[in-house]
Amino acid sequence: MRVDDDGLLQSLHEGMFETPLWNEFLNRLLAKTGARFTSLIFRPVDGADEVQLYGGQPPSAEFRQMITEGGVRDPFPYRTMRPGRAYALEELIDPADPSQSAFYEKTMMPQGLTHMRSIRVTEPGGIDLWLSASGGRSIGSATGALLTALAPHLRIALRSYAALERERFRSSVTAQAIERLKMGWLTLDSQCRIIEATSNVEQLFQWGTLLRRGRYDRLVPASPLIDRQLSALVKSYGETGEGRSQAFRLSQDPWVDMLVTPAHEQTLAGNARPAAIIYVSGDRRSQADRCEQLVDLFGLLPSEARLAWMLAQATSISEAAQALGLTIETARNYSKKIYAKTGARGHAELVRIILTSVLAIS
Repeated sequence: MRVDDDGLLQSLHEGMFETPLWNEFLNRLLAKTGARFTSLIFRPVDGADEVQLYGGQPPSAEFRQMITEGGVRDPFPYRTMRPGRAYALEELIDPADPSQSAFYEKTMMPQGLTHMRSIRVTEPGGIDLWLSASGGRSIGSATGALLTALAPHLRIALRSYAALERERFRSSVTAQAIERLKMGWLTLDSQCRIIEATSNVEQLFQWGTLLRRGRYDRLVPASPLIDRQLSALVKSYGETGEGRSQAFRLSQDPWVDMLVTPAHEQTLAGNARPAAIIYVSGDRRSQADRCEQLVDLFGLLPSEARLAWMLAQATSISEAAQALGLTIETARNYSKKIYAKTGARGHAELVRIILTSVLAIS
């Protein structure tokens, strides 16, 4: 049986981008085999939750729940199936095993599952895949031949799906870490138009006035001076592809900083060419909130906490004293107590301790 007609292979390779996954492929396979239903089942070898996908008229929800959630366990040795070989249902039933015979007669037959062809494909990353066509007597050797012909394409699809899922997981964890560290990024074209932005930067557009989306998706800082400087900088990146990174302080309390760098890495996705990458680091909490947390974390007095937070912004002790209305001598006395209570052995270490403490993820 040919596998490259009816769009079957195309739907197989495009299925990982569909919702539900592989819906068109399973329905095309259904029509091609005359099965009652087709199924695509992913089972991680580490015992994690499996993914079950169906086309046609699958067994009842009660039956599937019974199989997967600890009721009557399916006793068939699916893990022993040789990868790339199609098996008939009768090849999986051991007549000498009463549990298998009983499962077939009491559980499968009432569901109309009397015939099946199934193939197993493995992926070195730890996921097994089973593609099956199940139903009545029409599920014969021709369907087995079709599944065998599909095996190399299933391996490609499985590797691609596993790689995509791993990347999705890594991206999710990275995004959560960036979110907790109050960081985000966006890319701009040479006219300062936003190409992509992380979700927390989109939130910054909503809850703050420091940055916003302007007309035609242009990034607009609240400060006209920063707006002019940013426009000139990004335009130069777009013209030369090079340039020095530049930092901007958008707000002191709560603090929000922005680092603008040329986009050396280009993407094949989409038509827009990024000229700049902007990293935004900020805080929704006020300085007063952070000082209260420093009091809780390190046992600082409120006056010490205010100075510690100023010093954590890489401010010199003289500048911090002036901002807080303290004498240099008083600020130095406070700083000695701050270093003792935090365990910091210098200004740089104090900045690290405070900004990488629980404050960074609270």
